[in-house]
Amino acid sequence: MRWAFLVVLVFVLASALHLGLLAGAMLALLSLMLTSRFLARTWIDQVFATRECNRNEAELGQSIAFVTTLRNRGRIPIVWALAEEMLPRGAITARPPRIEVKGRRLAVAMLGPRGSKTLNYQILFHLRGYYQIGPLVVETGDLFGLHRRYRILTRPLYVTIYPKIIPLPGYDLASRRPIGEIRLTHRLFEDPTRIAGVRAYQPGDPLQRVHWPASARTGTLQSKVYDASTIAGATLLLDFHHASYPKRNEPARSELAVTTVVALANAVCLMGQPIALVTNGRDAADRARTTTDLDRQQRGAPSRLDRETIHQRAAMSERDDRLRPWVIPAGRGPEAFLQIREAMARVELSDGLTLDHLVVETESRLARDRTVVAVLAQVSPAIASTLGRLKRQGYAVSVVLLAFDEVERIDGAGALIAHGLPVRVVSDEHELHGFCELPFVTPL
Repeated sequence: MRWAFLVVLVFVLASALHLGLLAGAMLALLSLMLTSRFLARTWIDQVFATRECNRNEAELGQSIAFVTTLRNRGRIPIVWALAEEMLPRGAITARPPRIEVKGRRLAVAMLGPRGSKTLNYQILFHLRGYYQIGPLVVETGDLFGLHRRYRILTRPLYVTIYPKIIPLPGYDLASRRPIGEIRLTHRLFEDPTRIAGVRAYQPGDPLQRVHWPASARTGTLQSKVYDASTIAGATLLLDFHHASYPKRNEPARSELAVTTVVALANAVCLMGQPIALVTNGRDAADRARTTTDLDRQQRGAPSRLDRETIHQRAAMSERDDRLRPWVIPAGRGPEAFLQIREAMARVELSDGLTLDHLVVETESRLARDRTVVAVLAQVSPAIASTLGRLKRQGYAVSVVLLAFDEVERIDGAGALIAHGLPVRVVSDEHELHGFCELPFVTPL
C-alpha cells in the first residue's frame, strides 16, 4: 500500500499549497488505482472452471480428449481472462516429444454475466508414463495492467499410459521351463519329462509310470523315478539406476528395458506361473502433489505470483528421496500381470539404490524356487559379482542384457560369463519377438 500512501501524501500537499491541477491529478490517479484493484479482485473471485475427460488410462499411441469449461458466476462482466491448462513441460520439450497436444488448451476470453468459455483439446501420448494434466491456471486484471491476479481453479488429473505388450512366440507354453531350471527346495512336484532312475514296482503305481525296457531286462516290474526339478515362475530384477543409462541412448534404452520386463511378465503369466518384480526405479506417483497441498492453493487468496512460479509450485515435484526398493510380491494370472504393467508404466530412473545394493536389501525376499531374471543396461564389476554370488548360493539366475553395439555386448556379457551366468543380449524391440530363439551366451 505504499503507492496509496504516496498518492494521498502528494494530494494533501497539493491541497495545502493550493495546487489544484496536481491535486486533481492525484485524486484521479487514486480513483483509478482503487477501481483497478477492486475489479481485479472481483473478477478473479467470480471465475471458476470444470474439467471433463473420457478416461485417465490409455495405451501407448492413444489420445485422451479433455473439455475444460471456464465460467463467470457473477453479474459483473469480466473484460479479459487468460486460462491455461498446464502440462508437463519436460514431456512437451523432449526430443522427440513424449506428448502432442491437438486443440486449444490456452485461451483469452471475455466473459459476460453468467457467461462461459470452453477449451477442447486432445493429448496424444507417444511414450508410456505417468503424466500430470492441469491444474487450470486463470489470470485476470484491470485494463491498464496495474493489478493482475492468478488462481488455480481445478485439481490436476494424473494419466497412466501403459507400455506396449510384445508377445514372445518363442516360448513353448506347454513347457514348465520357459526361462531356466532350478532344483526345488521341497520335493513337492515331479516332472514326468525328467527321469532320474528306476525302482521296484509298488502297488498303486500307474501303468504310464512302469519302465518297460528295465522290466524286460530284470524280469520284474520296474517303475520310473522322476526328477523333482521344475520351474516355479520368475522374479524379474530390473536395474533402473541413472548411472546405468547414459544420456546418449535415452530414452530408447530405458523404454526397451520396460518393454522387455512387460514382455517377460506377460509370457510367464500366460503359463499360469507366479511372477514377481524387484526394481530400484522410483514410482512417478510419489512425486505427485498431495491433495492437501493443492486444496490449500485452491482455497487460498488470489495470488500475485507470476505464472512461472505458480507452474513450479503446481507441477509434480522433481525431488524424490525414496531409497526403498520397489517390490511387487509374486502372483499369478492377469491380476499379477496388470500390477506389474502398471508399475512399469510409472517407473522412472532413480539415483537411489544401485543394483548390487538392491540385491542386498531384497535378497531375503527372493524365492529360491523362482528363476531370477535380471534385466540390465550396463554391467559393472559390482553387479556381475553380486549376481554371481546369487548363483553360487543356489539361485537360478539368468540375465537379459540391453546392448546397442558390439562393444557393449562383449564388455557386458564377458563380465557375466566370467561368473558362470547365462546371458541373452537384446538390442531392439524386434529381437523380443524371437526372444526364445536368441541363443544364450553361456560360459564354456
